[in-house]
Amino acid sequence: MTDQPSTVGRPVATTKNGTAAEPIPASQQRTRRAIASTTTYAEAERIVDRLADLKFPVERVAIVGHDLELVEQVVGKLTWGRALWRGALSGAVPGVLIGWIFGLFSWVNPVIAGLLLALYGLIFGAVIGAVVGLIIYVMQRGRRDFMSVAQMRPNRYEVVADDEVADEALRLLGGGI
Repeated sequence: MTDQPSTVGRPVATTKNGTAAEPIPASQQRTRRAIASTTTYAEAERIVDRLADLKFPVERVAIVGHDLELVEQVVGKLTWGRALWRGALSGAVPGVLIGWIFGLFSWVNPVIAGLLLALYGLIFGAVIGAVVGLIIYVMQRGRRDFMSVAQMRPNRYEVVADDEVADEALRLLGGGI
């Protein structure tokens, strides 16, 4: 266990690169009000863009997705061959990188050593990855013989603004919601 307080249900700030930062203290949390509601993210973006064009302080606006659902799109059947191929690819890439990095530490000829060790890493990583991929496929015993891509998506979006500026945003949008 950690001594960190839980952030469940509390707003969390993000850095410019999108990673989570420290939770926003309750004293600094803004009360916000919905100024528009849409069914697509593109429409919500257009609303914020329109506010920006009208010189509205868009740093006081957020797009909030509601009613999340998990959609798992099946993209194909998983066979022995595909399990081997995917395992080989997932092993080859790190094998190449690790071999290349070790080759760069060669004092005599780092370019040749880097390329040669990258080739060895590719081969060794592909073999190990294929074996591991096959073992995992066999251990599943046909319980999940398909490949899929999962995504979370909201059913609707709300454009919200800080209470202090929400009326101005509604006025600029011509009524909003």
